[in-house]
Amino acid sequence: MSDESFEQDVLNELGDDQLQEIAGVLGTDGDGARRLVSDSVSELSGELRSAAAEPAGADEVRAAVTEVSTAEPPLQGVAAFGGLVGGGLMAGVLAKLAKPAANAVAKKTGIPAPTVNRAVEILVPVVLAVITKRAATKKGGGLGDILGGGTKK
Repeated sequence: MSDESFEQDVLNELGDDQLQEIAGVLGTDGDGARRLVSDSVSELSGELRSAAAEPAGADEVRAAVTEVSTAEPPLQGVAAFGGLVGGGLMAGVLAKLAKPAANAVAKKTGIPAPTVNRAVEILVPVVLAVITKRAATKKGGGLGDILGGGTKK
């Protein structure tokens, strides 16, 4: 998993069924859904990095990263079973960042914000599962190690 980009890991975890669900929400094909997923994951990871850099959010993000880094690895396919159920702090952080990320993607793509928001709601448990899996393989690593790459905002 660590050799692939964060976005690719999310696409892999998402699977064809959920990708088609997003395509249905958007009224597009698989390629359009993939582009929206890529944009949304980029915005979510950018929002997460921004929150970590701001004094008001840094402690919460740091605690969430620590929690996912020390947790047991998730079951395979956890995203399909509503990964937010036991997501703890990171689930809460991602839930807070989902709407601003969706609004940014809507503005960038011209897709109505409520439509993008619904697609991002489908993505959040998947992103949580990927963050948790990556954190389990990068014990002691920080947010940058989990998300990989540079800031994408």
